[in-house]
Parts: sequence; C-alpha cells; structure tokens
Amino acid sequence: MDVPPVKLSELLRHPDDLDKISALKAEFARKKEAVDSQLRSGLREQLETTQAGMNGLSDGQKTVQQIKEEMMKIDKICSESQNMITDFATINLVSQAHRNFGAVETMRKNLETFNDRLSDIQEMMRLDGDDLESMPNLLGIHYELTQLRNIRDDAMEQIQRGDDPSLQSTLEDYFRQLDEVIAVFDERIELIARSLVALVQVENTSLVVRFALIIEAEEKSDQRVLALQEALKDHKEIATRFQSITDGAKTVRGYKDKFLTGIKEIARPKFEKSRGEFMEDPGVLEKCLKWYFNDLNTVKLGMQQLMPKKWKIFRTWTDIYHNLMHDFLVDIIDDPQTSSSHTLEIVGWPEKYYVKMNRLGFKQEELIPHVIDNRETELVRDFRSLIIKFLDEWIDRIYAQEQKDFEGRNVEGGNLDTDEYGYFRNKNLIDLWRMLREQLDAAANSKRADVVEGVVDAMFQRLRQRQQSWQKMLEDEAARYENDKVVDLEGFPALEDWLVATANDQIACIDDNEDEGRLAYLSDFKKKFSGLVTPQYMDRAENEIAALRDGYVDLSTWCITKFAQLVFTVDFKTVMPDFFTPKWYTSTAMARMVATFEEYVSDYRQVLHHSLVDIFIEIFADELLVRYLSSVRNKGAKFRRTDPFRDKIFDDLRTAFEFFNSLPNPDVGNAIKETWRVTEPFLELLTVEKEAVPDTFEAFKRTYWDLQISWVEAVLKTREDFGRDMLGEVKRRAASLEVVRGVETIMGKIK
Repeated sequence: MDVPPVKLSELLRHPDDLDKISALKAEFARKKEAVDSQLRSGLREQLETTQAGMNGLSDGQKTVQQIKEEMMKIDKICSESQNMITDFATINLVSQAHRNFGAVETMRKNLETFNDRLSDIQEMMRLDGDDLESMPNLLGIHYELTQLRNIRDDAMEQIQRGDDPSLQSTLEDYFRQLDEVIAVFDERIELIARSLVALVQVENTSLVVRFALIIEAEEKSDQRVLALQEALKDHKEIATRFQSITDGAKTVRGYKDKFLTGIKEIARPKFEKSRGEFMEDPGVLEKCLKWYFNDLNTVKLGMQQLMPKKWKIFRTWTDIYHNLMHDFLVDIIDDPQTSSSHTLEIVGWPEKYYVKMNRLGFKQEELIPHVIDNRETELVRDFRSLIIKFLDEWIDRIYAQEQKDFEGRNVEGGNLDTDEYGYFRNKNLIDLWRMLREQLDAAANSKRADVVEGVVDAMFQRLRQRQQSWQKMLEDEAARYENDKVVDLEGFPALEDWLVATANDQIACIDDNEDEGRLAYLSDFKKKFSGLVTPQYMDRAENEIAALRDGYVDLSTWCITKFAQLVFTVDFKTVMPDFFTPKWYTSTAMARMVATFEEYVSDYRQVLHHSLVDIFIEIFADELLVRYLSSVRNKGAKFRRTDPFRDKIFDDLRTAFEFFNSLPNPDVGNAIKETWRVTEPFLELLTVEKEAVPDTFEAFKRTYWDLQISWVEAVLKTREDFGRDMLGEVKRRAASLEVVRGVETIMGKIK
C-alpha cells in the first residue's frame, strides 16, 4: 500500500510498450484485488471494533444507571431512618463530635511523631545514597514518605476549611523539610527510570521490581484521586455525605508520567550522540542506531516479566522509542544543513528499520506514524532533482562558454583544440563527458536504481537538446552568410573550421577504437550506468542510446553538408549563375570549382576525422551535381540546337570525372561516378526529338522514382522547341505512371 503510484505515461513511453498492455492489465487487476481484500478486511475489523465499543458504552450506561438508583435508595433509606429513630439529631451530633475528637487525636499524634518519622526516612535515604546501585530501603522510604505526605495533605485540607488563613503558612513552614526529602526521593525515582535498561542488562532486577511496585502504587493512588475529583465535581450533593472515605492522597503526584518521561530520557542523549556520528559520516547510520534495537530487545527479554502486565511495557516502550526515532529522522531531513548524502541514507533506512522491528514482533502497520512520514518518494525526487539541477547548471555553463568561443573564433586557432590525431576538436567536449560521469557517480551513491534511472533519463534528454542547440547555433551563423547579411568574410574560414570540429566531436562520441581497446564517450557512458539500473530500464536505454548515436551521425553529416553548401554559397557565388547561360560556353567554371574543392580536401584531410573524409568528398560531389542540374533555373539558361551545349556538358563531366578517378579510394570514386550517371537522362531530355520527350521522361522517372516534375518542367523550358503541348504530354504521362518507391536518389534533392 505504501508503494508510490506508477503513472501509465511512465510505463508506456514507446510504441513497443503497447505489447505490455495485457500484462499491465493483469498486474493492475491483481493489485486492485489485493487492495480490495485489504479494504474489506480493514472495514470488517473497524465494524467489529465499533460494535464492541458501542456494546461497552451500553453496558457502562446500564452500570451507571444502576449505581445511581442504588445511591438514591441509600439516600432514601437514610432519610427515612432519621425519621424513624427518636432523637436522631442528638445521636448524630454526638456521633460527629466523637468522630471529630478521634480525628483530632489522630492528627495530634501524627504531628507529634512527624519529625521523628521524617528523621527515620532521612536516615534510610542516607544509607541508600551510599548504595545507589541497590537502594535496599527504597520501598520502606516510599511507604513512610507516602504516610507523611497523606498527613500533610490531610492537615492542609483541614486548615483550608477553617476560617484562619494565617495557620496555613505556619503548617507550610512545618512541612517544608518534608518537601525537601520528597525532592530527593523524586530525583532517585527519575534516576532509576533513566537507568532501567542498564539495570536490566546488569541483572539488577530487584531494584527494577521495587521501582515498578512504587510506580504501580502511585498509579493506583492517582487513579483514586482523579475518580474522587470527578465524583466531587459531578455529584457534589451526594459526595459531601461520604467525605469520610477521602483519606489518603488529595492530589495527583504523577509518578507514572515521570516513569514514561524517564523512558524518553534514556533515548534522548543516545539519539543526540547518534546524530553527531551520523552527521560526521552518513555511512554509519545503521551502526550508530544499534543501541536502539538493543534497548528494545532488553525490554522484550528482560523487563516484561518485571513490570505489571497491564502496562504492556514492551508495547509502551516501543511506541515511545518509535516516536523518538520518527522525530530524530524527520528533524534531520528538515534541517537545511543536511546534505544529500545524509538524506539518501535516511531514505534507505525505513526498509531496514521495519525489518528489524518485525524481528522484535512489530509489523510496519502497527508502528504509527511512519518512521519518515512516507517521504521516501519525495526525498528521492528531491535528490534526483538536485543532481539534475547541477547537471543543467554545468551544461549551461559549458554551452555558454562554447558560444563565447564560437563568437570569438576570429583568432589564431579559431578557439579550437586538436586531439592526439591532429583532428580539430571543440575545447569543452571532454569536460562535458567528465561532468556527466561525475553526476552519474553522485546518483550511484544513492544505491537506488530509480535515482540513477531518473538522472540518466535527464542526461539522455540534455544530450539530445545539446545536439539540437549546436545545430541551431551553427545554422544561424551559416544563414548570415547564405542570406548575404555578412559583408566581411573574415569569420568564414573559422566557421568552416568549427563545422569540421563539430563533425569530429560527434564521431568522437560514437567511434569505438577496437584496435586500441578504447571506448567512445557514448559507449563508455553506457558501460558506466548499465550496472546501476534495472534490466527493464536497460531495455529502454538501448533505444535511447541508439537514438543518440543516430543523432551524432546525423549532426556530423549535417555539418559536412552545411560546409559544402557554404562553399557553393560563398566561394562559388559568382560562378553558379553563369551555368547554362551564354557565358557558360566560354568559361572554365567547372575546372575552377573542382580545383577549389581539391584545395579544401587537401587542407582539411589532416584535421577531419578519417572516417569523414570520404563522406566529405561524396557530399561535396552530390552538392555539386545538385547545383549543376539545378542551374537549369538560372536566368538566361537556354539550350539551342545551334549551340555546342552537348560538348560543353561533356567537358564539364570530364573535368569532374577526372577528379573522381584521382581519388585515393577507388570505391568512393566509382560510387560518385555512378551517382553522376543521372546526367545521361538529363542530357536526353535536352536532346531527344519533341515527340520522344514523354517516353524519355517515363524512363527517367522509372529509374529515379523521386524525380520532381517541377524540375523536369524547368529543364523542358530551356529547350529551344519548348511548348505547352510538350509539357502537357509529360504531365499526362506522369499522372498515368505507377512507380515503386524506394530509397532516396539524388533527384530527390533537386526541386
């Protein structure tokens, strides 16, 4: 019943979790049945308890009514007897005088012997003071002291009934020495109360039994006084006729309360000592509270038979100790000076505590309140939130520094580092992963899988956000160059360096070096937390790791792609608009672009991660092809039959293919050339007879399923013989075609 509720949103986070619905439904049905059973059992017990209470109240009412009727009968008989006896008033007066005389005689004798009896008590107390471990005269002292206290109370009551208040101060002075003796006796009673556990442990059972007899006698006296006070308050007229039965104590002396307070005093200094040890070293909580269970075990095994059964001393003692334990733990939890380490130790304590208490014979539901008020979930959430707060603060500081470095990149080195392989790297990536490991260690210190899992979830989220933030930062800066918002290109080379460094960073996060036996950051992170979480969580974590890995690959590819796009936007800005226009025929634009690209490859080959070099070349080749084919939209682009556009296209392709053939990796060159084969159907669209255009388009479309009709229209418009009927035929053919969708081709990038 104390298990915190689990939200369905936490159980069904992924589409695959839908397969668990049947099992979850069965599990919730089972839990519901268990809860219903407990509720029925609890309701039945409450009904039985309520019925028993109502029966008790009914019986009590009947008894009170019977007593009332009997008292009325006695009063009636008394009244009738007074009328039946001749001279009853005179006889009653003489009887009262005789009783008063006896009472005065008794009081006189008690007052005359009072000091001698008090001296005897003082002597016994002196002897006990020399033997505090045994106190052989304890019962005798209590008996005599009780007699003297009753004498004092009776005398003071008689004086208070009189008309001369001055006599009260005289009696108070006379009894002052008694008060001093009582104070010493009370101190010894409190001393014994505070030492009960130690007395049982050293087997000084005699003193414990005598102490219990005294407390029991005082408890009965207090109950009698309270009952009499209640009777005098509720039935004054009848009670005044029975004042003769009020001999003995006149006030509540509270020795039972002193006893219960003594139990608290036994534990209080021990709790204070335990708190000091715990605050110095959170790991010793169980050790420093060992005395707690030893005390209770001592009471269970050695004290129960020494105390009256009606006290239920073990139950009483346990209730007092349990409340002190509750206050001890809650006070530490609420203390602003308490560290998270202390809080986590306390979170794990209730489970151990209730196991130990169960061994002593107490179930968890019998111990009220809960030892930390069922705050485990709250404390775990707070601790987890604290780690995540530190995590966010670190990530924010790191990202702020990265932004600062990026903005100030126009310095030598571009505010970048190089790794042991000479690859460009950002300065803060190592700090980021080190910080993640440290926060993971902090979560692991909790020894709770739910804490670690919550922190790891937050780390997954922050790492995804970091990928997005980096892409946005670079994209925003690149957009300034793409939209001609930057006049000075001083920061452009550094931007290219940062794109390369960022791409390298992503690969460093996922590239495990098997030859050197070194794990990448992400794999090392997974290895570190995998032993700290549950197998069920690990299944879900695998999906998160895979998503992060894909994200690193995507961001790395995006950086290289953006690099290539910026080269065309900035370096080839003045060249690209001339393609397929009259200027194109006399220019060597393709040769100059390929030469520029060769320079880029040569410059960045040593600082770009080796696994990205071929990708860099492929992306640039694809971007060149996309830009080349998209040039049909250039202003003034036109292919006339009299122009040597075929030869010029062949010349451009030859220049590009010569570069592709010179690549160190022939597989890359062959793959690029295969992609560039798309120029063949492009050239056919330009050169075939007008009547064959629809068939050429269909062949093109079947080979490249994602061929865009808008681009085909732009190509056809560059033909000298373009007409609306030609475009209409192509569109009708496109509408009638059914092509099989496959993987994206290069034509999917050309709009």
